[in-house]
Amino acid sequence: MNTLLQTLVSGVALGSTYALVALGFSVVFRSSGVINFGQGAMVMIGAYIISWTSFALGLPFWLALLIAIAVVAVSGVLFDAGVLRRVPAKEINSSVIITLMLSVGLVALIEIIFGTEQRQLGDNWGTETVGILGAVLPVSRVWGIVTALLLFAAFAAIDRYTRFGLAMRASASDEEAALAVGVPIWKIRSMTWGIAGLLAVVAGIFLSSYPSTLTPTLWTAALAAFPALILGGLNSPSGALIGGLIIGIVQMAAGTYQQPWMGNNFDSIAPFIVMIVILLVRPYGLMGSRPAERI
Repeated sequence: MNTLLQTLVSGVALGSTYALVALGFSVVFRSSGVINFGQGAMVMIGAYIISWTSFALGLPFWLALLIAIAVVAVSGVLFDAGVLRRVPAKEINSSVIITLMLSVGLVALIEIIFGTEQRQLGDNWGTETVGILGAVLPVSRVWGIVTALLLFAAFAAIDRYTRFGLAMRASASDEEAALAVGVPIWKIRSMTWGIAGLLAVVAGIFLSSYPSTLTPTLWTAALAAFPALILGGLNSPSGALIGGLIIGIVQMAAGTYQQPWMGNNFDSIAPFIVMIVILLVRPYGLMGSRPAERI
């Protein structure tokens, strides 16, 4: 029972961070129809900026965090404005390939600049742990859960009760109709890329804090959130939260109860097995909806 409880609590902590990455995927997809495979690289870049500014420049952790958010968010906006907008709207596949190539290029660049050795973030949590319902969690993971809940609540409030949220939902529902009634589509796209950058940096903190460390492989860890996006539904922010929690628990359970016949690192592929099953049973995800089609 203690092992099961520890697995569930650890899975919720990991899934909360995956949910932030999945929400970054979702907001970009809702505004542009593009699956941004560069989201994992944005997570990694944000973490490396924090590490470098904390140790090389000696800045306080929270100031390094603000700098990383500004750099990654602005870079995302500029990438969308300078590259993706030049791709014809009907060439969605080209845009997806561009984001994937960007991700590969950024990972290679990070390895050239910083090498492949482990780095620390300079965060304030250290190796402290706390007990929750009999389970033990690093303080960084507790902060990850709290931060994810706060950010999802903030996004839900913005999405539901502000003009920007209304414009974002209108763009996601029918871009041409939204444009016809005066919704600034390109401005909405820029803002969603900025939001995706913020979410990527925050997720990067908790994916590379104790007991984890920062290495260039962080981008692959971030991409484990992609099954969470598929599970919840591409265009569903609430689905990103649900999918993230489920995938986090599945991955932790796979690691805890892995059997010898499963081979090594079965927990790394378990989220993708779940994703394939969901695609076969419910292609639009648990919270996604089938697009309306005229017949």
